[in-house]
Amino acid sequence: MSTSSRPGPKIERYVAITPLTAVSRRTKVAGRSTMAARASSNGNIRIGINGFGRIGRLVLRAALKKGIEVVGINDPFIDNDYTAYMFKYDSTHGRYPGEVYGNSEGLFIDGKKIQSYSMKEPSEIPWGDMGADYVVESTGVFTTIDKASSHLKGGAKKVVISAPSADAPMFVMGVNEEKYDPKKDDIVSNASCTTNCLAPLAKVVHENYGIEEALMTTVHATTATQKTVDGPSKKDWRGGRGAGANIIPSSTGAAKAVGKVLPELNGKLTGMAFRVPTADVSVVDLTARLSKGAPYEEIMATLKAASEGPMKGILGYTDEAVVSTDFTTDDHSSIVDATAGIQLSPNFVKLVSWYDNEYGYSTRVVDLIKHMAAA
Repeated sequence: MSTSSRPGPKIERYVAITPLTAVSRRTKVAGRSTMAARASSNGNIRIGINGFGRIGRLVLRAALKKGIEVVGINDPFIDNDYTAYMFKYDSTHGRYPGEVYGNSEGLFIDGKKIQSYSMKEPSEIPWGDMGADYVVESTGVFTTIDKASSHLKGGAKKVVISAPSADAPMFVMGVNEEKYDPKKDDIVSNASCTTNCLAPLAKVVHENYGIEEALMTTVHATTATQKTVDGPSKKDWRGGRGAGANIIPSSTGAAKAVGKVLPELNGKLTGMAFRVPTADVSVVDLTARLSKGAPYEEIMATLKAASEGPMKGILGYTDEAVVSTDFTTDDHSSIVDATAGIQLSPNFVKLVSWYDNEYGYSTRVVDLIKHMAAA
């Protein structure tokens, strides 16, 4: 059933949202993730997580869902009992359905022990003793090659930074992961959640129609760095205003970062953000001038085909009357909303794409590690 008022092919797609919550959510979205099915085995991939905040906890959920072993967690600010509590109960994604508890020996999930540490310095974390070859650096602090390399001193072999990095190579699944070089890329960045949404969309559009120039706006859900009430924020005065009471204009490097993972778009794309008082799920508005004009319906058909083909599991597609909460715990990087976009002329178009800025991104962190392990 389509809610689109535009003519076009009728597409049936019934797909369950990842069942991590107590109440299963359903929506029709093309391009459900099959990345786990593509891999015959996860082998002996062992992950350690440094920083057990929003992304760290959801990386653990995503890894468990994909059958990848997490052997250790480090966070200097929480003990094991509280670690278990924070993992088990999630106000956005729901209660973890299995058994979770913590004690002096570590964190236990569904009967399996995960070692837990409280080291402040990455070099002191014994990743090698735990058998963690891949470390997810999700503190938001150690985001450069120099700082993240400290994990290698503890025995890790590779580090994935779950944030943009000033100097580490950035990889976006579905866009440029084939450029990963296992011989030299020991410290890598998974870019940002917004870059992971925008880059697959921009890639498909640019390859088929050519992007001459474009502006991006992300309407972004609240994140942990914002203030619950007005507070000091010397570098970003507006960013210090209460998150729950305001729509806050903000800067973002996500659009420019696309130029790093898609060099052909370097200098052609920039953007900004509006922080809004919602708990999760954000949406990208990409307004682009195209080299090759095409009807809106044709552009949508191209994006739909990509979501069912080379971008399957990364790019999703829907033509239903959806809203943000319909994508909570969706594991796509980007879900094109066919009925939300508009077109002024064949060469000037506004495209809209949703993303769960927490869970979708965390799933890509795990997928990037799988790709690195297979390289």
